[in-house]
Amino acid sequence: MANVKDLEWAEQGLESGTLDVETVSFIQSEEPPSSCFQETENSINLKISKNSLTRFLKLLSSSRLRNIEFHLVQWELQHMKHVRELLQTNPNITRLVFKRNTFNFNTHCFSELSEALRHSKSVKGIVLSESGIGPQGGGALAAALRDNRSLEELQIWEDSIGSKGAEELSKMIEVNSSLKLLTIFDSKPITATPLISAVLARNRSMEVHIWSVDHRGRSCKMVEFAPDNSTLRVYRADVSGACRVACALGRNTTVRSLDMSGVKLKSRWAKQFRWVLEQNRTIREVNLSKTCLKDKAVIYVAAGLFKNQTLEKLCLDGNSFGGIGVEHLLCPLTKFSPLQNQANTTLKSLSFGGTRTKIGNAATLVQMLSSNESVAFLGIHEDHSLKADDMVQLFKSLARNASLRRLSLQGCKGVKGDAILQAIMETLNVNPWIEHIDLERTPLHVSGQAEAIYQRLGHNNNQDTEPEPGIDVLKDLQMTVPKCARVFLCGQEYAGKTTLCNSISHSISPSKLPYLDHVRTLVNPVEQVIRIKTCRDEDTKISIWNLAGQHEFYSLHDLMFPGHGSPCLFLVVSSLFRKPSNREPKTPIEIEEDIQYWLRYIVSNSRRAAQQCMLPSVTIVLTHMDHQSDSLGGIVTVTQRLRDKFQGMVEFSPSVFTVDARSSASVSKLSHHVRKTSKAILEKVPRVYQLCNDVAELLTEWRRENHNRPAMRWKEFEDLCQIKVPSLRIRSRHDNRDKVETRRKAVATSLHHIGEVIYFYDLCFLILDCEWFCGEVLSQLTRLDARKQGTTERNGFVCRKDLEKILIGSLQSNIPGMGLNVFENLEAKDVIQMMLKLELCCEVDPLDPNSALLIPSSLEEGRRRPQRWQLNSADTNYVGRRLQCDNSSHMFLTPGFFPRLQVHMHNKIMELKNQHGASYSLEMYLILININGIHVRVELQGQLGYSIDVLACSTKSTTEMLRLFQQLIIPAIQSLCHGIIMMEYVLRSECVKNLIPPRNQFVPLQQLKRALLSVPAESIYDYHHTWDSGSQILGPGFDLARDLLSDNDFREVLHCRYHDLHNLAMELQVPEENTPEHHPAASEEIAGSVDPTFVGIAKGVEAVLQRLKIIEQEIRDVKQEIQGLRYYENRLLIELHRKVNYLVNYNTQVEERKTPNMFYFVRTENYSRRLITSFISGMRALRLQMLCEYRREMHVVEDQIGCELMRVDNITVKCLAPHMKNFMKLVTFALKIGAHLAAGMGQMIPDLGKEVAHLIDSPMVYGAAGAAAAGAVGVAAAGNMSRSMSSRDAQQQHLRAAQQWLMDFLSDHGCSSGKDIAEKFGLWRVRYKDDGQIAWICRRHMYTRACEIVEAPI
Repeated sequence: MANVKDLEWAEQGLESGTLDVETVSFIQSEEPPSSCFQETENSINLKISKNSLTRFLKLLSSSRLRNIEFHLVQWELQHMKHVRELLQTNPNITRLVFKRNTFNFNTHCFSELSEALRHSKSVKGIVLSESGIGPQGGGALAAALRDNRSLEELQIWEDSIGSKGAEELSKMIEVNSSLKLLTIFDSKPITATPLISAVLARNRSMEVHIWSVDHRGRSCKMVEFAPDNSTLRVYRADVSGACRVACALGRNTTVRSLDMSGVKLKSRWAKQFRWVLEQNRTIREVNLSKTCLKDKAVIYVAAGLFKNQTLEKLCLDGNSFGGIGVEHLLCPLTKFSPLQNQANTTLKSLSFGGTRTKIGNAATLVQMLSSNESVAFLGIHEDHSLKADDMVQLFKSLARNASLRRLSLQGCKGVKGDAILQAIMETLNVNPWIEHIDLERTPLHVSGQAEAIYQRLGHNNNQDTEPEPGIDVLKDLQMTVPKCARVFLCGQEYAGKTTLCNSISHSISPSKLPYLDHVRTLVNPVEQVIRIKTCRDEDTKISIWNLAGQHEFYSLHDLMFPGHGSPCLFLVVSSLFRKPSNREPKTPIEIEEDIQYWLRYIVSNSRRAAQQCMLPSVTIVLTHMDHQSDSLGGIVTVTQRLRDKFQGMVEFSPSVFTVDARSSASVSKLSHHVRKTSKAILEKVPRVYQLCNDVAELLTEWRRENHNRPAMRWKEFEDLCQIKVPSLRIRSRHDNRDKVETRRKAVATSLHHIGEVIYFYDLCFLILDCEWFCGEVLSQLTRLDARKQGTTERNGFVCRKDLEKILIGSLQSNIPGMGLNVFENLEAKDVIQMMLKLELCCEVDPLDPNSALLIPSSLEEGRRRPQRWQLNSADTNYVGRRLQCDNSSHMFLTPGFFPRLQVHMHNKIMELKNQHGASYSLEMYLILININGIHVRVELQGQLGYSIDVLACSTKSTTEMLRLFQQLIIPAIQSLCHGIIMMEYVLRSECVKNLIPPRNQFVPLQQLKRALLSVPAESIYDYHHTWDSGSQILGPGFDLARDLLSDNDFREVLHCRYHDLHNLAMELQVPEENTPEHHPAASEEIAGSVDPTFVGIAKGVEAVLQRLKIIEQEIRDVKQEIQGLRYYENRLLIELHRKVNYLVNYNTQVEERKTPNMFYFVRTENYSRRLITSFISGMRALRLQMLCEYRREMHVVEDQIGCELMRVDNITVKCLAPHMKNFMKLVTFALKIGAHLAAGMGQMIPDLGKEVAHLIDSPMVYGAAGAAAAGAVGVAAAGNMSRSMSSRDAQQQHLRAAQQWLMDFLSDHGCSSGKDIAEKFGLWRVRYKDDGQIAWICRRHMYTRACEIVEAPI
């Protein structure tokens, strides 16, 4: 409750500081007595006279004082000066309120207040209410606030500042950015427009409230802007004011929601608002309901929507436009062609209607709903113009719409009857995306029939069909036999394939217009990559694909080659004559070359399939039989030879057909064969989804309904599946959409495999007319020559926009009525995307949408020019590798391989461009790369392209160049060789240096490694590979293996040798303490012998020498490994000789050894001897022979007669099998480590690896002794030998049994004396002088080692 006191109390309290308040209110009154009353603890009201105002103003010095209010004060100039002094002396005052004050403008009183506000830095708010400031005061206030940067609140209540004052305030707003709240109550509505326009034009975050009075004198709000939610609400405005507001919105960034509902607008405003829609980037919602917009105004709004990309919600309810306005309004939201892009894709909500809106025909609505891909809410309210039939069409169009979620038809009178109910239910069955349909106040809702619709919507909303994890989404699709087979006609040009294709087609399915294709060819004589003829045989569809024989089309044949499990038959066609016109017959060799090319092509592409479920079915057809040929006998031989050669790779038809393609009688048997074989193939190939046959029929029906269009967008295919195919339908918006999408793509892919459509996974369209695609698109792409257009450089790069122009010019048909124009069905960017997918071109920078494109087909031939390296210094190193098809006689790299490799390699290199500064250039059949200082050439070799040469030169080491090969170049090549094994060969460095073609001096990489394994350890690093004469230019020569191989290759060889020797050490039971790891003296000696120092050398030279130091260290590392390997071999050799000596010197009868111990068996075959490695009972015609037993030099005795063993019985097998196993094991060990033990055995073991695989566990290597005798002997790995008989007693038992058998055998053959043994075996019994042991040695050792032995005859 207020506490009333006298002024003296207030004066004393203010002067002493005991009255400490925040708000002081002065109320001027001329009627005594003066008084004061305190409303709250923080506020006090002073009722004073005019004369006492100055006295009290001087007392307001409290630090708590914040607000000062003046009521009914009549201001004099001196009073206002005191207020100005107060604001200067007390910076705590933040708010001034003037209510019903009177300012004497003749004394410049209000100007004094303005100056006070101009310089004040503390006042945050000022309120002027009913103070009669007028336009002059408004101008003065605006002038003051232009310089003020502290005021945040300005309120002017019931003071008419007029248009002049409003304009001055608007100018102030343009420069003052600190004002946060503006509240104006003016009697003139005109004041609102300039103020809000200034706020919007300058993007001020200022809360604005402007009131005025209407024509009845009632207060009403004009404009409201709330920056917190970015909403602008215009309640009242004339046309000019609305236009000014629209102009201010053009560049505004603070308004997100514009509400002008109820404001009467005209087309003049709409014309300005069109510019707003085109320029503004922040407005998301616009409400123009009940604004009296007519057709012309709506047309302007619709025009703005074409360029607008931000507006999301537009409300036009209650306006007065008709069908024309609706048509234009929906135009930017409609697609009128599958190739057309929807102009506006951001508008999500649209509503219109009302009793004064006349929509008229529903065709425009139907077109929009069936094609729109963005609108999620559509409202048509209170419409009386649409009838029930129009509503039925509207709901039927929603069957294809996947974006609309909510539909409101409140008050529409046409929503009535059973027909509309049925249409709604059918739409909900195929469209799961609709969440809500509002039918309030419609006849259908009033009658209660809408409940079924709401229940159905609730079922769709609550349905949850998420599958369990791990369930195969294709598992429940039924499989069936495909009904479509393809026949591929393969052959060179002039083979008569086109005539044969027409004859077969006409024979299988006679056409009513057989000459139509001939007419088209005459009118538009463009050779096609593939011509396709389709015919039907009962319920089987047979499409004949005629592959063009011109060489320029070969690179595109791979694109259409059937994939895995595709039912197809290949007819390999060859003419009996070179050209039918001159009747010059082909030789059998020429026919063989023609047929063999296509057989190799078929085999090579068949290997590209992930799995080869069945062999390609091939039938050979010889044409032009009407010209009799005399070489049929040779042709029979040729075809049989080809059958034998490609047996197991293709399935040949048992018959070879010779036909006259123009004769129906001659082709009839071939046609019957095609029909019969096609049906047989359909039964053999994997089953396809039952849906494929159903969808194929639907696609045919779809083409008839859509003017025979040859291409179909993926969105259209999805709509077709959603409406027509229940198993490919999304039933609820909660359904697993990815599962259904996977099913659809699987069906499309299956249709592609069986030849019904052409579909690539990453492209957004399907080709329904394969003949159109191959004839109108691919055929023109092969002839696309950007060089003639002047838009490409020699290196094959072309600008994307230029390529689009070239494509449009090349692919548009200039002949009316002949074929379908490509760009009526596909856009230029679609064709480019297809070329990228098919690797016919590539993007230089995939991240740049305007990146240039590389087209390999536009490259120039560069081989005719002189070829040379850019580097040609003395320290340049050269290295080369060749990748060649493992089975080049049956397969080759198809013509489309190298262009794809150029694209693929470009993409790989560009990934490293920023890291290594890689450069990339192309020529025909050539790739040039410069990466990290290494110059690389990748060349296609061979007439049929069965090999690729990878060449490099650099000042860097061979190891670094080969590392680039192994990490980048070779993997990129092999990644494209699906199903084809590429063998790696080493090219002679001189061939690489001189770029000499043809490069015939090469050796398999693995063979070179095996050659390194065949030499002793000390010779590995210095091994020379000898080259034969490869050409007349480059003669024979040799290269060090270390210059041909990398350090990694050397280490691989050494590790292989170490691994092999380790296994030998295990077999020979070498103690672990004797392994090379415990005797590293030799390695340490080599490692410590080099101590390089570089003193006084400049820093630049020092860096080079440091590089040499690293290379030398790598060489020392390899030499250390070789030294350790040599030591390991010596240790094993000593142990081996110890084992052999034990075997040789062991005797079971007497110490004097009356017979040799080292015997073996051979069999004579074709004037050569073959070693017997295992005994089997029943073997016949074997010959017993014996080795010279001289220690550490055991060998085969040449011209040894031996003794014949007629038949091997069970007793012989029992006695000799263990001995033969041990003997062969020792021989194998010796061959592996290069010992001279059993020298000469290699020539009798042509396949030792196969014969003794059960003896040894070791990798394939070559032994030195065997290499010296016969070139190379293989040793294979097998399981470890059983240890069951490894004890000394078991060994002695085996030796006694074998030697006893040998003595009995020699005795039976009359060969028991030393003379007999010398006669038949060429061995003499001697004794070593040093240890006295006995040995049987040959004549050569008798003479060369006479000082070490003495003869010891029996």
